[in-house]
Amino acid sequence: MTQQISSLAEIAANYDAIVLDQWGVLHDGSAPYGHALEALTQLHASGIRLAVLSNSGKRAALNVSRIEEIGFPLDIFSNVMTSGEALWQDIAKGLIPARRFFAIERSSGDAKAWALGLDIEFCDLRNAEAVLLMGLPDRSLLETWEPILFKMLEGDLPIYCSNPDRQSPRREGLVISPGALGFAYADLGGNVCFYGKPHRPVFQALEKAFGSDQLLMVGDSLEHDIAGAQKSGWDSVLVCGGLYAADFKQGAFENTLARLVTEKECNPPTYTIEILK
Repeated sequence: MTQQISSLAEIAANYDAIVLDQWGVLHDGSAPYGHALEALTQLHASGIRLAVLSNSGKRAALNVSRIEEIGFPLDIFSNVMTSGEALWQDIAKGLIPARRFFAIERSSGDAKAWALGLDIEFCDLRNAEAVLLMGLPDRSLLETWEPILFKMLEGDLPIYCSNPDRQSPRREGLVISPGALGFAYADLGGNVCFYGKPHRPVFQALEKAFGSDQLLMVGDSLEHDIAGAQKSGWDSVLVCGGLYAADFKQGAFENTLARLVTEKECNPPTYTIEILK
């Protein structure tokens, strides 16, 4: 049965490390959430090891820089792992045969910066062997991508999606994320390979880094954070004030949680918390 907690400090000593999602848990892309910085600083000071596991299409080093710019001291985190880092590593190891990619990115130049050190090139859709889906431009609408999806389908191009999130909380509200486009392509019959949560490899990478599987996942997505933790045998904390904030404001807590768990087809989290503190 899910237990409601008021702070991570109540349960932190039960785990060898605490792994945190980024967007919707630590920050909104611009600033830390309320008590997040204070809570993590206190946990670190008490000897609790902390890590970030993010469905970010960018490499770990760029996320480290962003976390620092937003206001978190880097010395409180033992590890930062991203889905974009996992995909980069697989291409570097030769596990993905494609070498010519059509890039879908949030900002022009993101893909080229991400690919530094890889023996790949970016080209137009007609000459591509595969699609790198790492971001979407701000204010994107899914329907505007339909013509491109059908062109990719005609060419039988696989998508490598380095961010499987369908939505992401920002200061202005929820915005669609690359995963939404990836799932739309899959619904059309396209071949999509997703990297990141809830898939096991990124969780295994952190188990290896910490030398333990007694880890706690803290996130705001049942589909990614909570389901991924459950597949790996980890306990989990659902942050109710993130992705599902509007849902929990509208209905009774237990009924809302039960409905969301049913909709997302996963088991209930081990714990819930309103916000990170």
